[in-house]
Amino acid sequence: MSDLLCVSHLHVASASDRNEILRGLDITVREGEVHALMGPNGSGKSTLTNTLMGDPAYLVTSGTISFKGEDVTEWAPDARSKAGMFLAFQHPEAIAGVPVLQFLRQAMSARRGVDLSVLEVRLEMLEWMKRLGIDEAFGARPLNEGFSGGERKRNEVLQLALLQPEMAILDETDSGLDIDSLAIVARGVQAVRAARPSLGVLVVTHYTRILEFLRPDQVHVLIDGRIVDRGGAELAERLDEEGYEPWRR
Repeated sequence: MSDLLCVSHLHVASASDRNEILRGLDITVREGEVHALMGPNGSGKSTLTNTLMGDPAYLVTSGTISFKGEDVTEWAPDARSKAGMFLAFQHPEAIAGVPVLQFLRQAMSARRGVDLSVLEVRLEMLEWMKRLGIDEAFGARPLNEGFSGGERKRNEVLQLALLQPEMAILDETDSGLDIDSLAIVARGVQAVRAARPSLGVLVVTHYTRILEFLRPDQVHVLIDGRIVDRGGAELAERLDEEGYEPWRR
């Protein structure tokens, strides 16, 4: 297995006030691996996910982000997406008047570098809707408009399946979901992984529930912008029992 995502000595500050948020992060995700990033509120988890995707609100002051062996630290967000990086948002935005099918056609065409027809996209979409337990009428609805929290997150998994990225970053995908919705979303991610075994996944979460389904190869504990511990799935279990206090300095 080769390295997919390599975060090396990464320091990140807010672009607006230059306050440092991330202080020297090192994370390497290889093909087929699932990594979990856990930490309390304000530790820098969302800063990392947004920085990985090139959000201009954050400034990389030192260190690098490499994807498939290429330094993408200065790449624009759309270039990273086309290269095969995918971010599932904690709070997916609604886009009024843009049906899910139309959105997916544009996104899939950009990702694959060809102008896909509506029929091509619809056939792929319907196949994955069946696998993910999503009603076919879903495709005609405006993107995330009037969607429940669970529907928004399942739509993110549908995008993950159809855009076929090599690296998936799940930013608190479990946020706001009840246990049944969480199970559906997590099983959806597992279905995508089964179809694409080389997919790398970085799961950002506060809780261990989603990790009971995804079973991470490595868990990273982030506190005050620094990785303070790493380990296997048992580390997440310890966090669930003890909280973050033992790791605070």
